[in-house]
Amino acid sequence: MAQLYYKYGTMNSGKSFEIIKVAHNYEEQGKPVLIFSPSIDTRAGTNKVGSRAGLSRPSIPVDDKTNLYDLVHKHLADMKPKRIYCVLVDEAQFLNKEQVIQLTQIVDELNIPVMAFGLKNDFQNQLFEGSYNLLIQADKIEEIKTICWYCDRKATMVIRFSNGVPVNEGPKILIGGNEDYKPVCRKCYNNAFKSK
Repeated sequence: MAQLYYKYGTMNSGKSFEIIKVAHNYEEQGKPVLIFSPSIDTRAGTNKVGSRAGLSRPSIPVDDKTNLYDLVHKHLADMKPKRIYCVLVDEAQFLNKEQVIQLTQIVDELNIPVMAFGLKNDFQNQLFEGSYNLLIQADKIEEIKTICWYCDRKATMVIRFSNGVPVNEGPKILIGGNEDYKPVCRKCYNNAFKSK
């Protein structure tokens, strides 16, 4: 029976690498998958999922108007045989509530497992819309762990930087890499803003 999995972690926890690995494992056995990624994230190139380890692979771009259920249904209609073994979603925190519901429909109505990967909270420690709804709807939730940039505790938050200085104000969504965000533990997050 198919299930909706939500695998979350901070920046640098290997979420995109995990998607690439899972897709490879399915496809090596001749089992097709679909990979979705946000159209606003072009760090690995247009319509690609990329990991900091240097691996990347093609993906289907998603914006806030994309109907994920319809896209999967269309791909099924065009395939011979009509089978998708898994749907993988990168940066799932950017999904809206309707898109998370569409993921549940892919699982419940099409009987296709869905694995969504993303951040849980933003740089202000607020849940993203997609994360909030995935935490409610997912059948299984798993944390992908990594360590704090500054100490050896588990990272559970991210600090955003502007010109090398930690900031906790600004737009909720700003696509960036190691120069813009660092994974940190709660203590190091709070210490970064104590003098402010």
